[in-house]
Amino acid sequence: MPNERTPDLRLFFDILQTLDRINAPYMIIGAFAAAIYGNTRTTYDIDIVVSLNEQQILALAATYPPPRYYADPEQMRNSIRLGISFNIIDGKMGDKADLSPLTRESRYRWAFQNRVRQTIDLPDGTPFEA
Repeated sequence: MPNERTPDLRLFFDILQTLDRINAPYMIIGAFAAAIYGNTRTTYDIDIVVSLNEQQILALAATYPPPRYYADPEQMRNSIRLGISFNIIDGKMGDKADLSPLTRESRYRWAFQNRVRQTIDLPDGTPFEA
C-alpha cells in the first residue's frame, strides 16, 4: 500500500488570510469547499476563485516572493485577461494553489455574487471565517 501524504493546509489558509488582508474578494471551490459542508474527498488541490485589481495583484505577489514562492504578477494579469487559472507555489513545501479569475467561467459569476462565509478551523484550532 502506498504511503498517503497528509495534506498540509498551511499555504491554503495563508492565502485565504492574505486575500482577506488585501481586501480581495474570493470564493473557495472544489474539494475544500465541499469539505466545509461535510462532503469529504481526498485531494491535494486548492482551488479559489478570485477577483483581483492591480493593487491586489501586486500585494499578493509581494506576500509570496521568490525564491521560495512562485507568484508571478505578470502571469496573474495574463490569466485574468485570458480567463485561465494561475498558481501560487510553495517551492519549499511543494504545495500549490490554483486561483481562477472570476472571468474564467460565467457560472462563477452567479456563485460569486451568492457566496457565503463559513467558519473553518485553522490548523492551530483558531476559527477563521472564509
